[in-house]
Amino acid sequence: MPKVLLFSRQPLTGRPLHEWLDDTADSVILVTTPKAVEGAEDVLAEHFPMHRLVPDYHSWATERVAEEAARAYGADLVASTSESDVLRAARLRARLGLPGQLPDSATAYRDKVVMKRIAGEAGIRVPAFTAVDSVADLLDFLDRTGWPAVVKPRFGAGSEGVAVLRGPADVAAFLDRQRAADVPYLPGQWMAESFVHGDFFHVDGIMRDGRVVHSWPARYNGGGIAQRVWDDSHVSSVMLDPDDPAFTPLAGLTRDVVAALPAAPHPLAFHLEAWIGTDGEPVLCEIASRAGGALIAEAYERVFGVQLAREGLRAQCGSALTLAGQPAAPAELAGWILYPPGYGAFVPPAGPCPVPTAQLTHAMAPGAVGRGVEHLTQAAATALVAAGSAEEVRKDMEELTRWWYDATDWVRGPDASDASDAS
Repeated sequence: MPKVLLFSRQPLTGRPLHEWLDDTADSVILVTTPKAVEGAEDVLAEHFPMHRLVPDYHSWATERVAEEAARAYGADLVASTSESDVLRAARLRARLGLPGQLPDSATAYRDKVVMKRIAGEAGIRVPAFTAVDSVADLLDFLDRTGWPAVVKPRFGAGSEGVAVLRGPADVAAFLDRQRAADVPYLPGQWMAESFVHGDFFHVDGIMRDGRVVHSWPARYNGGGIAQRVWDDSHVSSVMLDPDDPAFTPLAGLTRDVVAALPAAPHPLAFHLEAWIGTDGEPVLCEIASRAGGALIAEAYERVFGVQLAREGLRAQCGSALTLAGQPAAPAELAGWILYPPGYGAFVPPAGPCPVPTAQLTHAMAPGAVGRGVEHLTQAAATALVAAGSAEEVRKDMEELTRWWYDATDWVRGPDASDASDAS
């Protein structure tokens, strides 16, 4: 394994990088945080003696520390585990003259304005969009396109910061939240696009050098993962049957988008999202050069034997792909669910999960206090369901969901404040 400078803020207790990668002690220069190694200090000492702990991971200082470590240890490659590190890893490769995804490709997969501009110029359907560098830009766009519209961070991930504007009151609310926004209201940071009506899908897989190596599409329930923050709902998705009418259009869209954007020579995981309306034609929402979140990687692994986050990281580090071509129709398909925290002390179901095709995992301990969905992938429990067809998966997920809500309770009391009253 080549010597690799690895950016990762993922907790080592939850993402066992030492098990995913080969010869870590001799090969991996880990740049991480003290919080990420809590409870795994022995793993850090044994497997990552070449490491740097940084107190403010997202600061510019981290890139300086990473470059110094890469030069000191003689890094051959640079890798990352999170979308927020895609650009900084690309910049470091360019600085050091190392192979992999460089800034032009990383920018196209991170900056949604650049992404949609390139895709649109290639003939790919995208919503009407504009960069929002001032209030005037937003109002001009609304004058041209009308309501509803969506405003979002250009470099956002997981739908964080997204706002749907359905009228003047929503514009006022968006502008009023400026002081509390994690993303500053500055030029180059925000965009607006037309609201697209249709079913929402995602496509996940591995790409290399401008082509899709393998992938599979799935359908989100409802409006996707952002909707659950607005209404404290569960979120789920189910892989599509090969003969689903959306399968071929989504595969074609994915192929066209990956070919249109600046390519990276080494394999990378990707996560694409798109809508399909009544005309049956897909419209690109966005694509990222990293594995999808929630349980997307786990569902893919259940069906194809490839964990996309692990596979994408190993490929960045120079390891060969486990799966190097598009698989045939699988014997089973999978879906997943994130069940939201409620308001109060968590009382889990007393009995076992009644759906034999489901793997249910509690993410909160009994008695833990829930305050609704406070961030996008937060869950009281997660479920992975696998069956012979998408319809079977959906039916089993519906049965599981009915049982979950009937059997779960959230007890309010003096230590379980009602966050909904405070919001």
